[in-house]
Amino acid sequence: MAIALVGLPGAGKSAVGRRLGARLDLPFVDTDHVIEQRIGCSIRDYFEREGEIAFRDLEQAVIADLAAQPHGVLATGGGAVLREANRRQLRDHFHVIYLRSSPEDLFRRLRHDVKRPLLQVADPLGRLRELHDARDPLYRETAHEVVDTGRPSIAMLVNIIVMQLELAGIVAAGTPPEEPSD
Repeated sequence: MAIALVGLPGAGKSAVGRRLGARLDLPFVDTDHVIEQRIGCSIRDYFEREGEIAFRDLEQAVIADLAAQPHGVLATGGGAVLREANRRQLRDHFHVIYLRSSPEDLFRRLRHDVKRPLLQVADPLGRLRELHDARDPLYRETAHEVVDTGRPSIAMLVNIIVMQLELAGIVAAGTPPEEPSD
């Protein structure tokens, strides 16, 4: 079984993915961590040194590698859907869930984050709105399911996703719900 999470930076792909993997007893992989292991530095440093195109090339190679042996829960980088090849790999090899968040919710979560290169701008909320407008159609095109993140806790989001996976026949019905701990 292979599940991939897509969405804007800060939508909760890593946090939800980690908990979803634990809940379904599946390995969790974060493409950003795989990329950082390959390059031996932070994505931010690589992005600044090599530029966005070089980063997107690397991201595409990592997604292709992971799609070749899909198993577990995959959290993708926010811009993974920008390339058609990535959207196709994800859609063809994973059950893709779009964690949809409004730019305002994301801004509340990320306003103190200094690790995300695309948000190191004078108007981060404006940047999040631009990213949402540009990427929302691509996330929707890639996804098999859309889950609005809004205000639910991570445990609630995991429960919602598991219910959708059960309805889609991806996981067996009756997986015990996660107890809220956050």
